[in-house]
Amino acid sequence: MPETPQQYIQRILGHVDGQDAIKVQRTTAAKLKKLTQGRTSKELKWKPEPGKWSMAEIVAHLADVEIVASWRMRLILGANGTAIQPFDQDAWASVFQYNKLDPKKSLEVFQLLRDNNLAMLKALPPESWDNYGMHAERGKETIAHLARMFAGHDTNHIRQIESIAARLKSAGRKSAGKKKKKRK
Repeated sequence: MPETPQQYIQRILGHVDGQDAIKVQRTTAAKLKKLTQGRTSKELKWKPEPGKWSMAEIVAHLADVEIVASWRMRLILGANGTAIQPFDQDAWASVFQYNKLDPKKSLEVFQLLRDNNLAMLKALPPESWDNYGMHAERGKETIAHLARMFAGHDTNHIRQIESIAARLKSAGRKSAGKKKKKRK
């Protein structure tokens, strides 16, 4: 059963309880680079199970979400109380063929957009953090809330990539063990 918008908010914000959202966002690109660097194309495009994204697809998704973040925050800052439309992440993954994109390029795009968004947030006067938009599914979302949501979203996907990396490592050990047994 799919989660409700409220369940999604709670899950995502739960990833960053007690943490500074901006600090979390500042570290995401470096974490992504560390987790993906030195991996083969086959490893980056390996899916842990049908219907789940690969590391490459997750990084492409994060780059696109940073475009969404840019737009939503600027829209809100330019027109307080404005409507915010959701997007279908699976449709974007299909239409933009995340599975065929170069993860290194996706990471570069993510880093550039993230740096730009963080610079914008750093320059905001304190009162602007209360500006809000009305998300069609989730309701009122302030700039402060969005910053926390994007940080939690980052953490959610970093954990997914860490899980994929652990499964690849485990599969590699099993494969190496089979090779040793064959040599005997």
